[in-house]
Amino acid sequence: MTGVAVLHSSDMTGYQTPDFTARGFMALAAAVVVALALSLILSAPFGAIFAACSATLAVLLCVLLGFGWWRGLRRAALRDALFALHADLPGDALLTDAQGRLLWQAGGDGVRQALNRHAADTAERFAELRAAALSRGDTRIAIGEDAKPNGWLSVRRMDHGDLLWRLEPAIADTAEPNDMGFGSLPIPLLELSDTGTVLRANAAAAEFLSMSEDETPAFADLVEGLGRPVNDWLAEAVSGRTLRRPEIARTSRGESDRFLQVTLDRMGSRLVAVLQDATEMKTLEGQFVQSQKMQAVGQLAGGVAHDFNNLLTAIRGHCDLLLMRFDEGDPAFADLEQINQNANRAASLVGQLLAFSRKQTMRPENVDIRKSLSNLTHLLDRLVGEKVTLSIRHEGGSSVVRADPRQIDQAIMNLVVNARDAMPTGGTIAITTTRQYLDSTLTRDRATVPPGDYLLVRVTDCGHGIPADQLGKIFEPFFTTKRPGEGTGLGLSTVYGIVKQTGGFIFADTIVGKGTTFTLYLPALDEVAAPAPAVQPTLSATNQTSGIVLLVEDEAPVRAVVARALKMRGFTVVEASSAEEALDVLQDGDLAIDLFLSDVIMPGRDGPSWVKEALIARPNVRTIFMSGYAEESFSHTQAAIPNSTFLQKPFSLADLIETVQAKLR
Repeated sequence: MTGVAVLHSSDMTGYQTPDFTARGFMALAAAVVVALALSLILSAPFGAIFAACSATLAVLLCVLLGFGWWRGLRRAALRDALFALHADLPGDALLTDAQGRLLWQAGGDGVRQALNRHAADTAERFAELRAAALSRGDTRIAIGEDAKPNGWLSVRRMDHGDLLWRLEPAIADTAEPNDMGFGSLPIPLLELSDTGTVLRANAAAAEFLSMSEDETPAFADLVEGLGRPVNDWLAEAVSGRTLRRPEIARTSRGESDRFLQVTLDRMGSRLVAVLQDATEMKTLEGQFVQSQKMQAVGQLAGGVAHDFNNLLTAIRGHCDLLLMRFDEGDPAFADLEQINQNANRAASLVGQLLAFSRKQTMRPENVDIRKSLSNLTHLLDRLVGEKVTLSIRHEGGSSVVRADPRQIDQAIMNLVVNARDAMPTGGTIAITTTRQYLDSTLTRDRATVPPGDYLLVRVTDCGHGIPADQLGKIFEPFFTTKRPGEGTGLGLSTVYGIVKQTGGFIFADTIVGKGTTFTLYLPALDEVAAPAPAVQPTLSATNQTSGIVLLVEDEAPVRAVVARALKMRGFTVVEASSAEEALDVLQDGDLAIDLFLSDVIMPGRDGPSWVKEALIARPNVRTIFMSGYAEESFSHTQAAIPNSTFLQKPFSLADLIETVQAKLR
């Protein structure tokens, strides 16, 4: 052997076949010399011409025989190399020439049988693969029984255009569960069948889904789809329509809600699911959705409260006018009192709506919660009744907060009433206050409490508790578990609004059958609450009962009752139904105006904008704004109006007259 020839195939690298070229030519030359000598010796008696012809034929015959002998040696060497190669390769193999004629085979007819199972027209498919291999150097196709890929048929181009055909099983079907690092990957991975059964799961996925090692459940039993069933998007992934599109689901196992993002992709005949923890993302999304929902409900509640306050202003005003006509002994007087009392109850409900929407008028001051609870004790004892025991305990530290004392009292009373209703057979309600400093952010119940000093007010009962499916709804307005007529569903929503408007937070901890604790986190102060200033008697000899008032109100019933009440007290009233009409009235330079009495929210221009323009020509006119919304909703614009006062609707006629007289003194 004088040289080697390397087979041109990536899988044949390192396998060498002997090159018989030199030895073949030497043998061929020897054969030609021998044939020539014999032909000359044997044909000499027949003449020179015959001898030359015989010699020529002998040489040609030797050449043909020698070439065939050399080719046979080369084929034998190649077969030996392929047999050695096949010993290290999985599956079957065969060798063909460029035309597809079989030159060598190993492992039976596995390759041809696989091709027969893969294509109906085997010859045509064989020709396509041969052409692809000859043009590109190699090619392969996935094959399997019943259209289920379980292996590969590869074709390699070798020396002299010969083709090596090889059948290889699919790695995915023969690999062990932990092959290729599947089991040790830190990313949770699942392998699913087309029917949604979990075939295997790596360690990260098993821990994430609380699975055992030998468990093969249905994927739909492990997770719960949000919005549509898991099996629906599994079927879409099997059909190839939604591959690599993330879906969000909730785990079905475990005590707490845990969300995951699932991305499906195809690997052979199976699906691979890549899991990612989406709990934090869903928590943030839930906080945003809850905030948007509460804001939307708050806007609705504020709008409803504004309209109701206009109606109640007219009802209470006309009721006050009727009460002036009757003595207490008159039979109609009691009926009018009932109307007035129910109007006041309605106004209280509207105030709760405004508290929830955080549009209630606040008058914050430094409040000592201990003193507030001490002052409320008698009233709270009456509220809880004889079956319930009220316990109040104060722990160390200052209990001063910045809040509206009326609203804080309202919040505590609502919580105590809610606790009482949770214990129909009696029990104990415990109210505790304590100071707590948060040195880091507190995150719970989709709320984030920043670090700082807080006063914690806890109201605890031993009632029936709150079911988990209702706990997320308890602060929504009009949500109640009581029977019709037993509650309005505004108690806890009012507390929520008051606490938020004060800058605090509220949380509920409950155990069904054992009780509930509501905890208020109120920003604490180190200052001592200032005593309420004593009310000094007014030294004015008389109240002013004259003057010209420009009344601007778009609601006709409210405008009518206010104008009538002012006129009865001796005031001159000029009425306007809009800001534009009021400005037109003021064009009369001879008309003297002492007071602007204007609604805030009106069609067209609002109250502060037209008053600001009117004061340019009449700077000494005083202003009273009235509205069903809270004063804080337009305090920034009211601040730009000098000598202005706010009157909250619904008001009584006595409140109206007193405010007007005080403004004109």
